[in-house]
Amino acid sequence: MPKLLDNIDSPADLKGLTPSQLEQLAIELRQKVVTTVTTTGGHLASNLGVVELTIALHRVFDSPRDKLVWDVGHQSYIHKLLTGRRRRFSKLRQYGGLSGFTTRGESEHDPFGAGHASTSVSAALGMAIARDLSGDDYHVVAIIGDGAVTGGMALEALNQAGHLGSRLIVVLNDNGMSVSPTVGGLAKLFNKIRFDSRYHWAEEEGRRILTALPLGGKVWQISEQAKDRVKGLIMPTMAWEELGFAYIGPVDGHNVTDIEIAFNQAKDYRFKPTFIHVMTTKGKGYLPAESNAVYFHGVSAKEADTRETPTYSEVFARTVLRLARENSRLIAITPAMPEGSCISKVEAEFPQPLFDVGICEQHAVTFAAGLATCGFIPIVATYSTFLQRAFDQIIHDVCLQDLPVVFAIDRGGIVGDDGKTHQGTFDLSYLTLIPNLVVSAPKDENELQHLLYTAVKSGLPMSIRYPRGRGLGVKLDTELHEIPIGKWEILRDGDDVTILAIGSMVAPAIEAARELAVNKIDATVVNARFAKPLDVELIADLACHVKVLVTVEENALNGGFGSNVSRFLHEIEIYDVKVRSLGIPDEFVEQGTQAVLRARYNLDANGIVRQVKALFPDHETVSPSSLKGKIKTVP
Repeated sequence: MPKLLDNIDSPADLKGLTPSQLEQLAIELRQKVVTTVTTTGGHLASNLGVVELTIALHRVFDSPRDKLVWDVGHQSYIHKLLTGRRRRFSKLRQYGGLSGFTTRGESEHDPFGAGHASTSVSAALGMAIARDLSGDDYHVVAIIGDGAVTGGMALEALNQAGHLGSRLIVVLNDNGMSVSPTVGGLAKLFNKIRFDSRYHWAEEEGRRILTALPLGGKVWQISEQAKDRVKGLIMPTMAWEELGFAYIGPVDGHNVTDIEIAFNQAKDYRFKPTFIHVMTTKGKGYLPAESNAVYFHGVSAKEADTRETPTYSEVFARTVLRLARENSRLIAITPAMPEGSCISKVEAEFPQPLFDVGICEQHAVTFAAGLATCGFIPIVATYSTFLQRAFDQIIHDVCLQDLPVVFAIDRGGIVGDDGKTHQGTFDLSYLTLIPNLVVSAPKDENELQHLLYTAVKSGLPMSIRYPRGRGLGVKLDTELHEIPIGKWEILRDGDDVTILAIGSMVAPAIEAARELAVNKIDATVVNARFAKPLDVELIADLACHVKVLVTVEENALNGGFGSNVSRFLHEIEIYDVKVRSLGIPDEFVEQGTQAVLRARYNLDANGIVRQVKALFPDHETVSPSSLKGKIKTVP
């Protein structure tokens, strides 16, 4: 039986559909998303919740002339399916395929790239002002979730938009969730509307009250202002109206007709911005996602790795719980990442308060700094890609004051399928330039727990970055110990080349050294677990004995670990050492599996072997085929 979706190649194909066809299309869109995302991985529940909303947007507005700006972009899969990308959708989040977020280079229907939260209103306001200055007349719509709207940047943009009064439409997709349930004062306001049936009847009540007055029926017909005033007595809309917005809502986000009415009404507001409050159900239409929207917020691609080894995130959370039981001054903070950081898995056992501050990385860091001034030891747990949003606060509020805040940086290095907006490939560069900050990365999950213990004991600002995914399967020590700050460890001795590897690159460096040994190239391998301070004594000693040095990092080469090693060698005037730095070149890393991307950048064992061999052009090597079965891989 032919599907309606098969005939949708652009938003124009939606215009003539009947209400029953729109219902069928919504069913097909949900089926397509569930089938694809459970195979490729991606954001599931968030996209299922915006099916009708997206259909209505493209029926009322004229994309790409009208600008539809999706906040974060992780809920744009329906948008992609309706804007000519249906045939490529099976390659979602795959190497060389569609991005899991909005991307300007992917389609003219993506006017602004996204990946981080709370940016849409700022970008949309910029487009609206550009339109006004150019004398044009298109519409600009920002679609933002109730989690993202609590972010500081979104509130700043709403404040400016209300002040300027430019024609802008902000659609609040209110499903009570970010990744996990939304927190904060605004969340309480939204929930008040969501769960109190009086607010759904606000307009009817307003009509009843006003028409009971003399001439009230006449007034109701002619006075939009009177409607809003009476409605305001019942509904908590004053915040948006005082900001300078016209408020419409709440609207049933799963009724295309109702949403279209609201959108068309907003189009008629010509002299002020409009705020449309749409209420949706995250995971709508797929019972497992509706029942557990947190779990189905994002699903992983089907993987061959069935090991039961804990992830780095799980080891982190368990270690923090252990340390918190021993130290009542330890406080855990996360900016809307309780599930991703695995803190949620130990929350019930945690002896101290756990603080989820919402999508507010800047606030999280300065909040931690305030705690640290009063003798507490805060651990801020977030992803590398999100921590960079708080760069100024790390410098100004933590490190300048030399406060003992611990930064647990998850997803450091190549993240994989989420692509260029989420790769954690900059933190070693942007953190090592900050005075007073200790920057570290463990070689495995066992060393992670010891570095956490070291950071808590140190009394210093300290960061610990670790990769996405499962650990190496090493045995975890039962007793924790401090690691001397700035001291590396030699894992293997060799006379021909020294490989300085940091974090997730230590394991492939060890594996590479085994293959190089078969090829008669003897490698020293060093676990350079501190990117700052460097183990300068060891670097100087090795440089005097081995004249070929290779640094390996899952981080940008510009300003990274290898760059700092080279700078130190230059400072101490050692010029006769041949140095090769392996890492991420000056580019953004696209989406793809971690294995594919590491191979692309020579950050797996084979790549390290090739790069080292290139430094010994006259050395006789063994062909790869003869090595089959001789090289044991790191578990």
